[in-house]
Amino acid sequence: MAEPKDMIMPMLREMRDNINTRFNQMDSEFHEIKGRLAGIESNQKSFKNALVADTMMSKYMTGDFEERIGALEEKIERLIARVDGN
Repeated sequence: MAEPKDMIMPMLREMRDNINTRFNQMDSEFHEIKGRLAGIESNQKSFKNALVADTMMSKYMTGDFEERIGALEEKIERLIARVDGN
């Protein structure tokens, strides 16, 4: 019959190999997940930048319309003043 130490050491080596294999699999899966998360974060950053740009453009357009409306109001007031004055 084999000595217990002769049976235990091969079993422990096999267990260590199995554990190392699982850790390697988990490492590769974590690496894949980190890559996917980096892609998602990049997309979110691009989306946020697009929203900021859209907001800035909207503010610019609104401000431009307000200036144009203000100029039209001034012209109308001058026309009314001219008609009332004559």
